[in-house]
Amino acid sequence: MTTAPHTLVDYRTSPDQYQHWSYQVEGSVATLCLNINEDAGIRSGYKLKLNSYDLGVDIELHDALQRIRFCHPEVACVVVTSGKERIFCSGANIFMLGLSSHAWKVNFCKFTNETRNGIEDSSRYDGLTFLAAVNGACAGGGYELALACDEIYLVDDRSSAVSLPEVPLLGVLPGTGGLTRVTDKRKVRHDLADIFCTSVEGVRGQRAKDWRLVDEVIKTADFQAGIAKRAAELAATAGRVSATDVGTSKGIEWTRVERDLSADGNTLHYQTVQVSIDRAKRTVSLTVLAPTSAQPTSTAQIEAAGVTWWPLQLARELDDAILHLRTNEPEMGLWLLKSKGDAASVLACDAALIANKSHWLVRATIGHLRRTFSRIDVSSRSLFAVIEEGSCFVGSLLEIALAADRSYMYCEQGSASNPHITVNECNFGMFPMATDQSRLERRFYEELPAIHAVKATSGKALDGAAAMQLGLVTAAPDDIDWADEVRLACEERIALSPDSLTGLEANLRFNGKETMVTRVFGRLSAWQNWIFVRPNASGERGALKLYGKGEKAQFDMNRV
Repeated sequence: MTTAPHTLVDYRTSPDQYQHWSYQVEGSVATLCLNINEDAGIRSGYKLKLNSYDLGVDIELHDALQRIRFCHPEVACVVVTSGKERIFCSGANIFMLGLSSHAWKVNFCKFTNETRNGIEDSSRYDGLTFLAAVNGACAGGGYELALACDEIYLVDDRSSAVSLPEVPLLGVLPGTGGLTRVTDKRKVRHDLADIFCTSVEGVRGQRAKDWRLVDEVIKTADFQAGIAKRAAELAATAGRVSATDVGTSKGIEWTRVERDLSADGNTLHYQTVQVSIDRAKRTVSLTVLAPTSAQPTSTAQIEAAGVTWWPLQLARELDDAILHLRTNEPEMGLWLLKSKGDAASVLACDAALIANKSHWLVRATIGHLRRTFSRIDVSSRSLFAVIEEGSCFVGSLLEIALAADRSYMYCEQGSASNPHITVNECNFGMFPMATDQSRLERRFYEELPAIHAVKATSGKALDGAAAMQLGLVTAAPDDIDWADEVRLACEERIALSPDSLTGLEANLRFNGKETMVTRVFGRLSAWQNWIFVRPNASGERGALKLYGKGEKAQFDMNRV
């Protein structure tokens, strides 16, 4: 039987606890400044020199971005820069990577990817523009952070360069989307990208602009003024608060997510989420709870409720639960997704989301839910939705069941206690996947007859038989077969190889369309995951192990 890890990673933080980031807001521009404390790594055994980062640095960045989204609706442009002279960011700390387990490296890269993708998500959906003010050397993951921004401005001081040196220095790939964004987003010609990604020194000055690696280069003496001017221009063309709301929307207080974690780590309770772990069976029951009190309907009431508004509280608590489980419970390979409560109250909250979706706070809440549901999609865990008596998988919560690899819905003929599911506007594009599809579009391969048939039932409570007929669930066992069918499905799943399941699930969940985001995750999973365990990278004479020791890596020159 496995036990919970002794040292837990906590994704909850606040500016008074930051060791590495600070941010300030001046009018419509926020400045995020990276000034890493090299002695404050999230784990011991390495120093975060040269503004290099680890998971703790990215936890702070994630928190700072959330505070800008929810506490400062007046902000339209975010400048990302460094507080150190002549160094923007040297990327992920190499010594941390060399000391870390394979699972830690991969999950670190995944969370970092999600944070970078979240920057682009806010730019796309929420009226936030991001400007990377690269005021010094910018390498590896540091350049990948800049690549996530809408524009990159590089100081022209004759030494500062952008680079992706992972291949020549470390024998691995850029781990957070560098290769994909260089080509798919920046549209750097592939032969130039080949030179760029195999050189240690990188590219600086006018050549960096000519190759499309940056948008502009500015002389040192003019850099601060140039950044301020461009940030003001970007802020003037974007914005999250409508003209009628300017002056009345002040942002909300971003309080700490409260939870109750048992001493043995087997239960984790929030207001809207309950987590129960069965270590013997290697399963997690993750239950989302419907509202238990009347919820706001107007924008004024929603702003007054702030983080206690159920859709936002759910997004925050479910997000924290997912991150906790992914990092701290790696052996719990099967998540049983459940729901409980009054379906009507969930649908009422959905109605408020739909009616007020142009309001900044509602739009930001939809964004938080969108990103949280996407965390479920890309989690390397088996996902079974269990739709049983008392479930409330309707509307927005139905997205969780639709994210599952399989769904089992109890259906006793003639019983008044049968669970029901309901589709509404939330299920037809409000929370798109990384593929830019709704989960229903993914489910039915965008085949219109199937989608139209489901859409025709919008607002109707569907029992197991109706859900099966529409193709919305995997199975609808009756009272005789229910317990055994669900039990056997779980036992069979946990007996399979976790490695092969990770590959299987990723392939099946992301069928059809590809986007830049799916390519980032796909290439990371398929290539970096493999490269990380190869001896050329992680062997005793591998590049990751020998970096900084003055020894040259010894490569097995056989092409695989």
